[in-house]
Amino acid sequence: MFDVIVVGANDSETARRAVEAAVGIAKMSGGTLHIVSAFEPKNVPRGDLPQELGLLSNEGDVDALLQELSFVATAQGVEAILHKSAPPAADALIKYAEDVDADLLVVGNRGMKGVRRLLGSVPNTVAHGAPCSVAIIDTSV
Repeated sequence: MFDVIVVGANDSETARRAVEAAVGIAKMSGGTLHIVSAFEPKNVPRGDLPQELGLLSNEGDVDALLQELSFVATAQGVEAILHKSAPPAADALIKYAEDVDADLLVVGNRGMKGVRRLLGSVPNTVAHGAPCSVAIIDTSV
């Protein structure tokens, strides 16, 4: 039923729960899993070097995060295809879902309560703009 699944992730525990749910769905359906992380490319200072030499990119952090999340999938016998994108996250997820002709887009429910629910959140934007079915995973503890 779900041949192509896209899941959004960042470095939060709630996003990890959404990835775990997407892995479970991919395993049950035999589908392909795409893990997408949106990040703002920037250089961060490295204190032990002169300023002109002491900048590190945060892109390595995103690569490490995606690799770690791919291990979650691999442990369940699911191969994950990893993607990183510029923000905003909701737009990145919708675009990847369109690009890979996704059947399901999975996000956590973080931001679905309180003021963020009224002002907009990734799950809310994805639910209204996705080109496919959307699963909003309850990631609360």
